[in-house]
Amino acid sequence: MKVLIFGATGMVGQGVLRECLRAADVEVVQTVGRTRSGQLDPRLIEIIQPDLMDYRSVEASLTGFDACFFCLGVSSAGMNEADYTRLTYDLTLAAAQTLARLNPQMTFVYVSGASTDSTERGRSMWARVKGRTENALQRLPFKAVYLFRPGVIQPLNGARSKTRSYRLFYSLTKPFLSTLRALFPNHVLSTEDIGQAMLAVARRGASKAILETADLRALSREASSAPLGLRVG
Repeated sequence: MKVLIFGATGMVGQGVLRECLRAADVEVVQTVGRTRSGQLDPRLIEIIQPDLMDYRSVEASLTGFDACFFCLGVSSAGMNEADYTRLTYDLTLAAAQTLARLNPQMTFVYVSGASTDSTERGRSMWARVKGRTENALQRLPFKAVYLFRPGVIQPLNGARSKTRSYRLFYSLTKPFLSTLRALFPNHVLSTEDIGQAMLAVARRGASKAILETADLRALSREASSAPLGLRVG
């Protein structure tokens, strides 16, 4: 399996990249982003792309992939709707439209968020924009599109958020998150869980397109126990 990852330097992306590099059935992992991940692996290729709205110069490097794990995202804190739309809807669709044209047999996985508004008409600005993004992705001619809606995420194995307020939150809650994840497994996921769930839908699909925390937990468990989920390293 050949996998493309957008946002591999963010907290979720770091966890997803780690799981892909540990999966025995992943032959190639290619990242696309403005900076390098800092990881070294013979299966890893990194494409540095300063303009994430225009992929014409790198199209030749974006073909032949089985799955795309799209982990790029920004916090809506302090942003107006126009700016958040550009960095969420416009940025995501710029990549997805290019990939759908180049890889129609691709499985596309998008990291959205719990409480995303599929109606696009709710009061929450970020939820409306995420909902609009999800709906647009489902209209693209991919083999399959899966929309991940995690809630609280526990960073594991050195994964770290780029957002200062999130780093502070995780620093303060670190002693409790493992306990909370054990007590409330359908409400708290780890970055490892999300990476494993992505691999699961890329390998075998899922029964529905929108996957909430409980669904992602079940997929993660399935992937970690299946023979194709055999990890290396």
